[in-house]
Amino acid sequence: MCKNFSLHKIIVFSSASLIIILLTISNSVTAQKKESKFISIFNGKDLAGWKGDSTYWRVENGVLIGEVTPSTLLKRNSFIIYQKRMPDNFELKVEYRVSAKGNSGINYRSVVVEGEPFALKGYQADIDGEDNWSGQNYEERGREFLALRGQKVVIEANDKIRITDTLGTKSDLQKFIRKEDWNEYHLIINGNRMQHFINGVLMSDVTDQDTIHQTFTGYLGVQVHVGPPMKIEYRNFRVKQIK
Repeated sequence: MCKNFSLHKIIVFSSASLIIILLTISNSVTAQKKESKFISIFNGKDLAGWKGDSTYWRVENGVLIGEVTPSTLLKRNSFIIYQKRMPDNFELKVEYRVSAKGNSGINYRSVVVEGEPFALKGYQADIDGEDNWSGQNYEERGREFLALRGQKVVIEANDKIRITDTLGTKSDLQKFIRKEDWNEYHLIINGNRMQHFINGVLMSDVTDQDTIHQTFTGYLGVQVHVGPPMKIEYRNFRVKQIK
């Protein structure tokens, strides 16, 4: 009786373990399939496909580096711009590392500003090293702060911003961001909704219903910012079209 019971337990435990293993394998395969749909847009060797001021941008060891030194301080923000049009609806994944005093951002659905080299106007996934802005949605040269870190908002006509939910406090969400270390930004840009994730955590969520100012297409670029000397590093740019 005892032996049979033990055997029964072994069989049950074995079955449960097998199910867990199969589920783990299935989830892994699913994740790999999803990741395989992402296409690299930075070759890690040079600036092919990108255009920016070589005073500030270079490639080293597979990393796109933007650096402002004491002798190259900026009078205005400068971008390196991906030269191909992005899909209207897309996901972007990229890893970044920013210096303690650094300030940068990932612009998307943006317009190239005429008459000013390497300038963009449009939505921005913010990045900074002083723990103030990373994760928020900021419109460069436009409506400015659309959603702070921790806010889910709807932008109505006449630039009226309505906060519809809280994703967490600014300081609590900051705890998920590694200081002066590598982090992963994940943007999901679909229709008039823009979600910014850092390290898998939703930082801001904007639904733009302002038909005068909303945009659905444009360029991608990353930024070096006016202010003190700084360094921003990016690697592993991957894009997936949302159909």
